[in-house]
Amino acid sequence: MSSSERLAGSGRAPGTRARRRIEAYGRRAARARLLAAVLLAGALAGCGFHLRGDVSYSFTSLYVNGAAAPQFALELQRALESGGATRVVTAPAEAQALLAITSVVDDKGVLSLSGGGRVREYLLTKRVAFNVRDAEGRDWLPASELTVRRSYTYNETEVLAREAQEQRLLKEMQTDAVQQIVRRLQAAKKPAA
Repeated sequence: MSSSERLAGSGRAPGTRARRRIEAYGRRAARARLLAAVLLAGALAGCGFHLRGDVSYSFTSLYVNGAAAPQFALELQRALESGGATRVVTAPAEAQALLAITSVVDDKGVLSLSGGGRVREYLLTKRVAFNVRDAEGRDWLPASELTVRRSYTYNETEVLAREAQEQRLLKEMQTDAVQQIVRRLQAAKKPAA
């Protein structure tokens, strides 16, 4: 008697045992995924991770003096207005703290050359100098400079694409610098009297 005849005689269809194994494997795999998700959630909760919410500053109103870099100052004002309870005011007399953007410098330099002496990579650098003071001239945040760098490869056959890439990188660098200043402003403390 063959195995298929035995299975037919027992009333079970061929493959039932295999189907049960597959179902059991599926249940074990689902339990393993659930356990992994629970462990990951526990690890994230244990490490102190939390979504970024409203930011808080030591001052209630801020004046941004960005005469040296109006585009940068405008993006910084928008970031400050959208991220917390601090008001960005239009006159220095109304502000508890004064943020001065003293300079924003973009620089482009050669990072590497090919064997033939042609430029292979460029390095873009953005330097932003700033300070935070109150109306009496006391430092809330001493004069600081932050630097953001990005590199990109260059190919003379794709000049227009590389120019567009450079402009996109400069815009990303500006946004990154704005976010760094916002984080530093959170650390600014009222000076002792």
